[in-house]
Amino acid sequence: MSEEMNNDFASMFEASEEALPDVTVGDAVEATVIAVENSSAWVSIPGFKSDIPIPKRELARPEPDSAEDVVKVGDVIEVAIVSLGGENGATVSKVKAEARVAWTQMEEIKERGETVQAEISNIVKGGLVAYVNGLRGFIPASQMELHFVKDLSVYVGKTVEVLPIEIDVNKQRLVLSRRQILEKEREAKQAEVFSTLEAGQTVKGVVKRIVDYGAFIDIGGVDGLAHISDVSWNRVKHPSEVLTVGQELDVYVKNVDPEAKRISLSVKDTMEDPWLKRAEEYAEGDTLEGKIIKLTDFGAFMEIEPGFDGLIPMGELSLNHIERADEAVKVGDVVKAKVLRIDMKKKRISLSVTRALKDAPAEAEEGEE
Repeated sequence: MSEEMNNDFASMFEASEEALPDVTVGDAVEATVIAVENSSAWVSIPGFKSDIPIPKRELARPEPDSAEDVVKVGDVIEVAIVSLGGENGATVSKVKAEARVAWTQMEEIKERGETVQAEISNIVKGGLVAYVNGLRGFIPASQMELHFVKDLSVYVGKTVEVLPIEIDVNKQRLVLSRRQILEKEREAKQAEVFSTLEAGQTVKGVVKRIVDYGAFIDIGGVDGLAHISDVSWNRVKHPSEVLTVGQELDVYVKNVDPEAKRISLSVKDTMEDPWLKRAEEYAEGDTLEGKIIKLTDFGAFMEIEPGFDGLIPMGELSLNHIERADEAVKVGDVVKAKVLRIDMKKKRISLSVTRALKDAPAEAEEGEE
């Protein structure tokens, strides 16, 4: 090979070297959009002889329905060099270029303790996938709410405020938490509520959760518990018989424990006690007729009207001395009794069969006259 030919080859090699852009894999460069199709966009990058296609999945996260939803002809965008060589000279990605910046920004956000908006995409094992500024993040199920969530599908498609709690750029790992934000909000509301709330107050509330033993009621951002015995004056087998989630109602504050962060509430104490209303219809000395519904060691209970009864003490069951209530009456017997006492504070009515029996002859004589 002649020296002249060697010089020609050297010149051609140098020219080809000069034609190659001075970039390496991972660099971010500016690109001009020259064409947009449904599935991809074509860009021109200074130094590259060929135009380079960008699939729509590399234009945005989550993947758009069309490349036209993201870019248009004439846009100048930043792309990352994914690989060099090939038919078009390189493979590039707008998503990866944005991700480099986004990861740096996310680390700064986490360091400052700031929150971000996350768009929830889909459910995966153990939680939810959410996108933040183009970055794919994960929200564990335990970090979504203050309480256990059985059905996570209700969050898909929603945008929620979250806190970055774990970042690993090398592994492209971003863990997010909504629960920590809710906990901080709850603590602030608790401090405010506990500083002003006192036992004896009646406040507005909203039923949040119903459980077997009662109902949790929100009173200004803090939940208090109304025990099943405090949801109604009538006996109920389950709180759902008288309450529904979302129901707005007045509640009476029974007890406030700031240290334990506990509030005891009562629904029934905001309503008139039906026992007191019924008792007002009777007076001491009245003679009543009712059915024996229960026997005890200390006497018998007589039903004055459905759901409203009085006690006949042992000594008031018979004119004769008895050791047991069943010596005088049995369940189901219909008897006459006189009202001895009505105790509104203790909500007790004391009755006497013997007083009624003693008064019976006199009443009979008056009737004969």
